[in-house]
Amino acid sequence: MKQRVAGYDLARALALFGMVIVNFKVAMSAETGHALLINFATLLEGRASALFVMLAGVGITFLTAKARNSVDKTLVLKTRISVAKRGLLLVVMGLIFTPIWAADILHFYGFYFLLAAAIFMVREKSLLWISIIIMLIFPVLMLLFNFEQNWNWATLTYNNFWSVDGMIRHIFFNGFHPVFPWAAFMTFGMWLGRQDLCLKLIRKKLFLGALITLVITECSFYYLRNMLDDSSGLAMTAEEITFLFSTSMIPPLPQYIISAGSSAVLVLIACLYLSERFSGRKITQYLYRTGQLSLTLYLAHIIVGMGFLESIGRLENQSIDFSLLSALIFCSGCIAFSVVWLRFFDVGPLEWVFRKMVK
Repeated sequence: MKQRVAGYDLARALALFGMVIVNFKVAMSAETGHALLINFATLLEGRASALFVMLAGVGITFLTAKARNSVDKTLVLKTRISVAKRGLLLVVMGLIFTPIWAADILHFYGFYFLLAAAIFMVREKSLLWISIIIMLIFPVLMLLFNFEQNWNWATLTYNNFWSVDGMIRHIFFNGFHPVFPWAAFMTFGMWLGRQDLCLKLIRKKLFLGALITLVITECSFYYLRNMLDDSSGLAMTAEEITFLFSTSMIPPLPQYIISAGSSAVLVLIACLYLSERFSGRKITQYLYRTGQLSLTLYLAHIIVGMGFLESIGRLENQSIDFSLLSALIFCSGCIAFSVVWLRFFDVGPLEWVFRKMVK
């Protein structure tokens, strides 16, 4: 179990680093510089955060394991309330944080937790079906409602967020990480957490399955986009074709959920393997510690990292080179801070506050 937990902490650290790279790029509007670096940062968009959410689902499975294996209805209710309290706290924290960082994921996270509180007792197969249903609800909503409503794509800002209609749309349909379909990553993570990933055979099957799914999905939609671009007589522009048939996170259509989910599983399985293979290496131990402070460091990369860059006038209109350099420096600082902090304390500062408030 130690190795398994260590592997998840390693994956959390990598997911955090990916989110830092993406968010620094977005905040700095870093669209100039070496094409290879731009493509690298773009590749992580919607992938690192998908891994982050999937890991949350795995964590909920561990958190609720005792209740699921018990016939004590009081324990089940107590666990359900505990998960719901975590969700409500994340919603409040996220909404407070949103004026500072419009692309905040915490308030969405909170709603994923509220869903998890309601369904954590269901069977394994039911979790897979719930994931599929959540994923498929989104394209149905796209047919019924205007996905682009309230969006200013030029500045990536969302208008009317604080209105009732705007907030409901934002949280459940057309925000940065809407419940439909992003909660599918959470529910799939809950299923994944129930698998015995200590067994190499199960890891191998999951890894190969995810790899095949990723390759088929990416190749199929790449071919489909090219075929539609070359077709004459279609009443669709190149932008519309890209919008509807890409595997990018906006809009989060089923092909994106499948692709990002597959890549998240690949990284997670790889981290479980690496945590065993290199468990004694110092850098691995340092990354474990970084993963344990993921909540604190997530907020810090906005408040401290971007705050500092804004104070020196280097937050906007920067090159991708400067953006990635800034992300590298900040991530290095995260590792150093985590190592030092956990020498004196058992958990991170915000992690400690979070635990105290949900008791």
